[in-house]
Amino acid sequence: MTFFRRIFSARPVFLTAAALLATLPVAAQQKNAPEPPRGPDRSAAYYHYSLAHMYEELAINQGRTDYATQAIEEYKLALNADSDSAQLQNGLADLYLKLGRVREAVSVAQEQVKKNPDDVEAHNILGKIYLRSLGDGTPNNQSQQMLQLALTEYKAIVRLKPDSVEDHLLLGQLYALNHENDKAEGELKTAQKLDGTSEEVILAMVRLYGEQNQYDRIAQLINALPITDRTARMEYSLGLTYDQLKKPKEAAAAYQRSLDIDNDNLDAQRGLASALLLDGQFDAALKQYQDIVTAEPQDAQSYIRISEIQRRQGHYDEALTTLKKAKTLVTDSLELSYNEALLYDSLGRFDDAVATLTKLLGDTAHADGNYTDGEKNNRGLFLDRLGIVLKEQGKTAQAVDAYRQIIALGGDNVSRGYMGEVDAYRDNHEWAKMTAAAAEAAKALPKDKSVQMVYAGTLADTGKVDEAITIAKAQLGGDDDRDTRMQLAQMYIRLKRWKDADEQLSQVEGITSRNEDKIYLYFSRGTLAERQKLFDQAEIEFRKVLTLDPNNAATLNYLGYMLADRGQKVNEALDMVRKAVELDPQNGAYLDSLGWAYFKSGQYTLAEEYLLKAKDRISTDPTVYDHLGELYLQTGKLKQAVTWWERSMKEYKMALAPDADPADQAKVQKKLDSARVKLARATPSRTSALQDK
Repeated sequence: MTFFRRIFSARPVFLTAAALLATLPVAAQQKNAPEPPRGPDRSAAYYHYSLAHMYEELAINQGRTDYATQAIEEYKLALNADSDSAQLQNGLADLYLKLGRVREAVSVAQEQVKKNPDDVEAHNILGKIYLRSLGDGTPNNQSQQMLQLALTEYKAIVRLKPDSVEDHLLLGQLYALNHENDKAEGELKTAQKLDGTSEEVILAMVRLYGEQNQYDRIAQLINALPITDRTARMEYSLGLTYDQLKKPKEAAAAYQRSLDIDNDNLDAQRGLASALLLDGQFDAALKQYQDIVTAEPQDAQSYIRISEIQRRQGHYDEALTTLKKAKTLVTDSLELSYNEALLYDSLGRFDDAVATLTKLLGDTAHADGNYTDGEKNNRGLFLDRLGIVLKEQGKTAQAVDAYRQIIALGGDNVSRGYMGEVDAYRDNHEWAKMTAAAAEAAKALPKDKSVQMVYAGTLADTGKVDEAITIAKAQLGGDDDRDTRMQLAQMYIRLKRWKDADEQLSQVEGITSRNEDKIYLYFSRGTLAERQKLFDQAEIEFRKVLTLDPNNAATLNYLGYMLADRGQKVNEALDMVRKAVELDPQNGAYLDSLGWAYFKSGQYTLAEEYLLKAKDRISTDPTVYDHLGELYLQTGKLKQAVTWWERSMKEYKMALAPDADPADQAKVQKKLDSARVKLARATPSRTSALQDK
């Protein structure tokens, strides 16, 4: 039996490479080879290849460079025996690659490609080398060169292996890296046709569409797969996509399916908890966050979210306790401090809220006044909340100062700051300053249609109607100028020009297709109908909104208040307004609506609690004081009723014309006069009291 037959016989021989090498004759281990024959000597080539393979194994297993050198020499001897062998050429190139001798690997593989352009293995080796070079931290120009070389190789590979999912996937990713998105999509779609449920292919397409902000396409891509074929990562990606599309209900469902597949994924559970919170499912969100902190007790972010839910559910003391727990885990969280300020505001601890926000602004201030875009956004948010709290305290000048600081941040913050300033003066009934601030904003931002419309609105409110409408109409950019027409319709509603308002809304209706736009349209139609006392029609329009967005706080408040005020469907109305307050617990108008709904349902203690909270937040609203008067009359506190109706009339006299319906004023005046008479009758005169003595 010859030597090779003994080595590779059918009978298994369990020898290591070292042991096998030891069995070779001494002459066989010598490096020097005879002159190669004129033609291929395949037996000699096979012999040296076998030795090369054994030395390669020894080099890898034992980390010995001498064996690596010997393996290379044996490959070269094998190639001397059979220089046209693609297997030998590629084997040597691959060995060079394993040893980190990249330049030599490239040289050998390129030589083989020149000999045989269709040698897929040689292209594979070159492709792997160039791929590795992309991530080695080389300068950009070299990276770009490596990218082009890698593209060349993988284009050749997919030509030679058209049914390879992995190679189409890699080529698609390379095209994406080269910003050739159409070609990238084409390769990934080819890979998807070859394997429609490949997780790697689907996620690569998700990344491609995500980089282009094409979130609708991601949703379509994953939803096209049967649920049973989706992996946990696919569902997680779908949840993230719905987050971007601001569809929390759909996001929650996707995250839940991801967890059903992999229930140990805390990232998916955090996504589910966040989506539930955004969807207003507070109890369900709270449970998820509580499960998260049980699994990961050091997760300060989840404690902050738990505190937020407790605050929004009105459990203020619990929320404060939870925040204190979060503080033990993290000391420099901007979000924690901001939520603490919101909590103090909810508790009516306005000074504490101001102090917390002021400290937050101080801690994040830069002496040179230079901020990144992210820092500007944060400061704008903090200053805006500070302005709101200061307005609630009646500190208008300080609130305006906060809004001026927002303006100084520049960019998108400018219009936000001006609008805050206008609202601060409006809330304090400083009409001249309100109009002046709006005029300044309009001059500073002449191309900002929203700012121009706010200025027009202030002019209309203060009686300069013709000038206001001229400015507003000048903002129209054509029949498709949807947003401007909506704002113009709102102006007409405040001016009680019902026909003009309806005309604008009708034009908008013809160019409205997105659900987000339909919501605003239906809400405006509901407002128009309610202001004309067409309550049934108003209810139809408001319910259209809630069909599209069950958590639309403004609509829940408006419809709930309208129903409660008329004594209709009071329990449902109470649920609606309660939900609106949960969604926006610092909104004074919503608090007033909730107090009034409790009053209408006969729950006077709760009515008083929420009406007083509303009074603290919107202290210039005559309606709140009217409601307090009704409450105290009903509960037998006549003197207090008189006090609040007197305050209501005072606010009516200071209000703008669109906010002071003469019929409403007349009703309050009548109630006040009647209460005064009753109070006079119930209070004995001083003379009578002396005669009684």
